[in-house]
Amino acid sequence: MGFSSCLCYAHFTPLQIGCSRLMRKASDKNSVGAHQRSSFPLKGCNTELLGLQIPRAGDDIRREWSFARGSRIVTIPHSARFIRNQKARSVHASWLTTSQIASSAFTWGTVAVLPFYTLMVVAPQAELTKKSMKTGVPFIVLGLFYAYLLYLSWTPDTLKAMFSSKHFLPELPGIKKLFTSEMTVASGWIHLLAVDLFAARQVFHDGLENQIETRHSVSLCLLFCPIGIATHFVTKALTRGTSD
Repeated sequence: MGFSSCLCYAHFTPLQIGCSRLMRKASDKNSVGAHQRSSFPLKGCNTELLGLQIPRAGDDIRREWSFARGSRIVTIPHSARFIRNQKARSVHASWLTTSQIASSAFTWGTVAVLPFYTLMVVAPQAELTKKSMKTGVPFIVLGLFYAYLLYLSWTPDTLKAMFSSKHFLPELPGIKKLFTSEMTVASGWIHLLAVDLFAARQVFHDGLENQIETRHSVSLCLLFCPIGIATHFVTKALTRGTSD
């Protein structure tokens, strides 16, 4: 093992001396042909000599040891390191738009609106509930979140898929094609959460103003918003008919 280690280090000293001599010869001669002849072995010095890989400037030189091979020097070319770093960056960039972001957006968006529905259903007369439903912060946050997901899911064919008919109107095949992407589905879900919460808040405020029970309508607005709105108007009509 020690003998193999000495052999590995011995390749560099005569090689460096040979390269330095060739460089001095190239500088002493003025003719182009002589310079070309001297530059040829210089290229050989930088690539391979007697079957051994010769390191270039900028290459990564590492020493490895094993029981089978003993001590040896491994040269990693600078170009290989650049390609490896580029691959690592591309993998990291692609990870930012994977289904994991869409899944997290779906989960956290749902969790973000649940406290407001809970307050409207559990404690509709509480001051905390009334103050919470007067602020526009949740809608601003959901709007920005939706814009970010829409940016990630946007492609050059998005508008074409949305308005694919000859009358520039949305058609079902085009919308179906759009929602084949998980990122588009996540952005659509955030869109529904924001609109449903806004409708539930309107139902809640109308119930407070007219002293109408809204807990069942608000609960339906979470997942079945049109049904929740219709239920509120039915409840409102029945309450007025009973009071008359």
